[in-house]
Amino acid sequence: MKTQRWFTPWLLLGPALVWLLVFNLWPAINTVVLAFTNAKPLGGGNFTGLANFERMLNDDQLVYALVNSIVYMLVCLPLLLFLPLLLAVLLEKKLPGITFFRTAFYTPVIASAVVVALIWTWLLEDRGLVNGLAQQLGFLTEPLPFLSGRWLLLFSAISLTVWKGLGYYMIIYLSALGNVSRQLHEAAAVDGAGPIRRFWSVTVPGVRTTMLLVSVLVTVSALRVFTELFVLTNGTGGPGGRTMSLVMLIQMYSRGFTGHLGYASALSLVLFVITVGPMLLLLRLNRKAA
Repeated sequence: MKTQRWFTPWLLLGPALVWLLVFNLWPAINTVVLAFTNAKPLGGGNFTGLANFERMLNDDQLVYALVNSIVYMLVCLPLLLFLPLLLAVLLEKKLPGITFFRTAFYTPVIASAVVVALIWTWLLEDRGLVNGLAQQLGFLTEPLPFLSGRWLLLFSAISLTVWKGLGYYMIIYLSALGNVSRQLHEAAAVDGAGPIRRFWSVTVPGVRTTMLLVSVLVTVSALRVFTELFVLTNGTGGPGGRTMSLVMLIQMYSRGFTGHLGYASALSLVLFVITVGPMLLLLRLNRKAA
């Protein structure tokens, strides 16, 4: 019987480790280094200390981006935390044709985000289906600025994110609901608990760990939103750039031959800190509840 050589596992891990180092670890380290320089795409730049972070204090675009990203997260979090759970509870039942509805709700997940955003643009533009139908029915006298008003545009993008993410988080909840004891539901029903009471007293505690996972996933994706706002605003970030997200702001400063890579890298560090903050808070709340 041949013995395995000591380097065989490393040969198998080698490609993945190289990929991780080259495309994940090194870019992360380089971003931290660039954050303290005035680097440009075609030049290495010089060390500037905290100049990039001081510049943020007077950047109005950063204020807009921060507010938009935080509002995006605060609205998306409760919607994508509970709506997919309710959907999963309904679709968990073994009824005739239920597979069709599961597939229908999951279809937006596999659709391209760009294509879905383009369809949303067609629906919500001034001469789009939503405004046109509302005017035809007499609900509106003039079109609503879904794609030009700051807050309407932001909430239009949120509705797109929620609609596209429902099926993904529904599947996660469906797998978690399979581990919730049926005996607890039966015991609660015998004690006279109705469907709503059983949902809050049995289902929610049974999937609490999964809800924490979903909370983290939604928080991170909402703070890193890009495609929805970029396509709906045609790459402009809305009127005056006031509907721009943090990721869009980083992209704006880093693109082109005159891009400010140093400042964009500093913004990336700020986004990292903002993203890690809610995650640590959610983990701490989970430990307290345990």
